Amino acid sequence: MAFDSVREFMEALDKSRDIVRIKEEVDWELEAGAINRRCYETQGPAVLFENIRDYPGHRILGGSLGTYRRVAIALGLDPDTPIPAIHQEYEQREQHPIKPVVVDSGPCKENVLMGEDVDLSLFPAPMIHDGDGGRYLGTWDIVVTNDPETGWTNWGMYRFMINTRRTLSGDPSPISHLALVFREKYLPKKKPMPMALVIGADPLCHMVATGGYGIDVDEADFAGALRGEPVELVKCETSDLLVPAHAEIVVEAEILPDGIAPEGPFGEYPGYRTGIARTGVLCQVKAITYRNSPILTMISLGVPVDDASVAAALTAGISMKRRLERHGIPVTAVYAPPEGVTHLVIIGVRSGGTEMARRIRDVFLARRVMVNKIIVVDEDVDVYDVGKVLHAFAVKCHPVNGIIVEEVPAGKANMLTPCYSYEERKIMKGGIDVFDCTWPVEWPRETLPIRSSFDCIYPKEIRDKVLQRWGQYGLK
Repeated sequence: MAFDSVREFMEALDKSRDIVRIKEEVDWELEAGAINRRCYETQGPAVLFENIRDYPGHRILGGSLGTYRRVAIALGLDPDTPIPAIHQEYEQREQHPIKPVVVDSGPCKENVLMGEDVDLSLFPAPMIHDGDGGRYLGTWDIVVTNDPETGWTNWGMYRFMINTRRTLSGDPSPISHLALVFREKYLPKKKPMPMALVIGADPLCHMVATGGYGIDVDEADFAGALRGEPVELVKCETSDLLVPAHAEIVVEAEILPDGIAPEGPFGEYPGYRTGIARTGVLCQVKAITYRNSPILTMISLGVPVDDASVAAALTAGISMKRRLERHGIPVTAVYAPPEGVTHLVIIGVRSGGTEMARRIRDVFLARRVMVNKIIVVDEDVDVYDVGKVLHAFAVKCHPVNGIIVEEVPAGKANMLTPCYSYEERKIMKGGIDVFDCTWPVEWPRETLPIRSSFDCIYPKEIRDKVLQRWGQYGLK
């Protein structure tokens, strides 16, 4: 069953005991963010703040998809579904896009503010981290924009900070889809770019917004695929953009072609604050629509695991697998561990060796590089079992021949990666390493070392006997 709203999703989290509703008064300034961050770091539940200082009737939800358990619940699976099964289910559903349906109205229209009535300070935008540049209304959000020439609608997840009561500032990556369309389709004509900042949609819509879908691909279709039914969309009040009808808050704005505003710094997803206050885009708010007693969804980004790293582990892993398959790589599975914040990826292949590792590297170098460390393993190593991967890395990666290092050209690396110097981050230049943990293809198969494990080194009859008598041994 698909959840139409975050409220329905929270009811499911209540039943599985994966959410705590905090009724004591909590301060929007740092306290809510700190509680949410602590929950991530202790593998705790999602938290709903129901009593926020200065904001009666408003609520903040943090950590909605902060664990794989909650991702499983969002997909309608058993909360204890194993990670590989979640990946498999996600990938299978994605192959069957479902177009959204447009409805006349929806819960997000219960309250409408226009013109002079627009006031962003009406909402409890939290100061999430000590040292942040301001109060962030948009963190766990969906940003809807449109290509005026092709009609392509893009969903992305970008942060937006309150600048004044009627303006927002943001800093979308210069290689993001939003920045690409703004730079190529609106700036040359000096036209403002309509956008909608959507807060508190159903969880799978937010998940899709974090994904690596391509240009001219409508994320709403894939949200429908994951849900198994269409997403209901409704038209904005001041533009033709369509937004999820069951969202909690929708901020309708225009990104100005001739406006700038300070943005950041912010506690970033790699787990470090590597950014500084920058000049960001300026967004003029035209209207705000919202539900009664609205819920502002947020994420206290930081040291993984949190919503962003879990979502990226799932969506990025599947996206990378698709890309490798398109290039003829005999890939069996791809896992981007949440702890690796998309900088580390583990790739299983049916046939390995140094040349295969180089081919994989070249696939990643052909595009912008978020990943800077790649571990390649044989198909008999479970990419989702980090312990087994670490073992393969320790004993199968040759310390000289098994490590391939490549410099990433300026403009292609990630500006937020902490290990890069300030100068490297500034020009987006870095490196990519491939650790080849596969058996060389020139080694005869019969000479390969045999893994000394229960599954490999004992005959089947012994394994069967031991397994059948396991309980009799007094073992569980």
